[in-house]
Amino acid sequence: MVRVVVPLADGFEEIEALSIVDILRRANIEVVMAGLHDGYITSARGVKVIPDTTIDTIKADDFDMIVLPGGQPGTDNLNADERVRKLIVDFYNKGKLTGAICAAPYVLANAGVLSGKKATSYPTYKERLKDATYLEEEVVEDSNVLTSRGPGTAASFALKIVEKLKGKEVAENIKNAMLFRC
Repeated sequence: MVRVVVPLADGFEEIEALSIVDILRRANIEVVMAGLHDGYITSARGVKVIPDTTIDTIKADDFDMIVLPGGQPGTDNLNADERVRKLIVDFYNKGKLTGAICAAPYVLANAGVLSGKKATSYPTYKERLKDATYLEEEVVEDSNVLTSRGPGTAASFALKIVEKLKGKEVAENIKNAMLFRC
């Protein structure tokens, strides 16, 4: 079975994290939410989520992709965590899919995986993508890296992930079943 890990830090963006989890699970992709600590992880607007596990149990070899949701201070919390940075580099170096949305692409940039790549992010994070080529598109794909802009692009981003992991037909079927028209 295809497996994706979504690290969750306090202050994550609800729409981004939970849309990704929901849409990928609709595609029969196993999604593991991994908290940076035990217990509840509290979103940017106070929604409490109990992750499936903690980040300490995650190994790149056990997954096909890592996806970072944005939100503040969630993105800064992901960026400050050395375990997250190590995982990002491990996924990327193994040629596995690495993704981030909203503010979180700057975490990928700080881990060195956006160097020379095309990418997008929430507009105010454009300058933090270092030497990436910034594009103002909903979803940007460059080799094994996927990035997206924010809460309003979360469903498009998740559907692109489904397409990459399960194929265009599966993504289209989910899109149609959800009555998604963008």
